[in-house]
This record gives sequence, structure tokens and C-alpha cells, in this order.
Amino acid sequence: MTEISTGLSKTDALSGRMSRLGIREADLVEKFVLGSGKGGQKLNKTSSCVYLRHVPSGIEVKCQRERSRSLNRFFARRELCDRLEQRLLGVQSARQQEWEKIRRQKRRRSRRQKERMLADKHHHSRKKGFRGNVRGDGD
Repeated sequence: MTEISTGLSKTDALSGRMSRLGIREADLVEKFVLGSGKGGQKLNKTSSCVYLRHVPSGIEVKCQRERSRSLNRFFARRELCDRLEQRLLGVQSARQQEWEKIRRQKRRRSRRQKERMLADKHHHSRKKGFRGNVRGDGD
């Protein structure tokens, strides 16, 4: 990898992780494509989106997280390591476990929200029940 605007320790850690997983730079096909989405003219005119393909495993990664090409190269390699690790070890990566945790929390949160909404509806219907016609003694 060429210069990356992340710290040297992060770059060295990523290089070590890649070598442990058996990912060599020669096995990677790297392309830079025009970005898309939010970001305006600058993003759409520069080729800062990184496309990586690991030839032996066939894993493809496309990264456009930052405006900087060098940072996107770093993040794409990290994502490639995550995916390959998940495939080889069959263990969920720490990041995927975090996603699952958040999904469970949201599911639980929505269940509580639904209960609260139903309680409010019952309360409102009781209030409306009190609004019935009041008849006087002479009617």
C-alpha cells in the first residue's frame, strides 16, 4: 500500500492482518471509479471510490466512505479482511456482531413503542367514552 493518511500503527496492523489471512497485494485487483451519491461536484468528478477484488477468493469490495482516495483504500482493505475472516473462520466479525446487537435493540425498542402506542389508544378511547350524550331528567 502507498501512503495512507491514517496512522502508521493502523497501517502496520492492517498489513499484519492481511499477511495472517494470506492476502497479498499481488492477488488484489484495484480500480478507482467515479464516486456517486451525496457530496457534490468534487465527489462526482474525482475517482475516489475504491474497488478491490481478491482474485483467489473472488471477494469484491467497493468503498466510498471518505472523500480521500488513500483513506478509501485503507477502509476497502480492512473490509476485505473482515469478509475473508468471516468466510474462513465462520465466525462473525466484531463489527457484524455489533450490527446484530443494534438490530436486536431496535426490534425491542419498536415492540415497546408499539405497546406504548396501544396504551395511548386505549386511554384515548376511554376519554371518548365519557363524551356520551348526557340526558337530563326531563327528556
